[in-house]
Amino acid sequence: MAEEIKKEENIAEVEPETVETEAVEEVKEPLEEKGIIEANLKGDLPEIKAGDMVKVHQKIKEIKDGKTKERIQIFEGQVLARKHGKGVSATITVRKVIDGVGVEKIFPIHSPSVEKIEVERSSKTRKSKLYYLRTAKGRKAKLKTKERKEIAE
Repeated sequence: MAEEIKKEENIAEVEPETVETEAVEEVKEPLEEKGIIEANLKGDLPEIKAGDMVKVHQKIKEIKDGKTKERIQIFEGQVLARKHGKGVSATITVRKVIDGVGVEKIFPIHSPSVEKIEVERSSKTRKSKLYYLRTAKGRKAKLKTKERKEIAE
């Protein structure tokens, strides 16, 4: 009887160890593969900050009568915020006013649906999030434009 208890204890000790090591190895594999994340990052993006006037070229798929069409739609507006750093999940919030109605879109910067982003002009800001522009009217809604320094080649 005592021998059976010892055998059961040994079996109980051995099984969890093998199960734990297998589970840990499965978790480590995706984290070690940083090549997948780096492959999805876009390298040709300009320096985008809050206050910039940008044109975002976005791919749009339209399905009509069973036919799929792809076109590029341009959304031009002012960047209110940039969030989530410079990684894969980085986003920008772009706002424009159409017929007196403010429209905001959040674009994932590294998304395959975003074809390219062009910076039209930059503005001098003292804040990183310009949410106050949603309610600002007239002179308070204007930002001072910043002169760009062109690198002579």
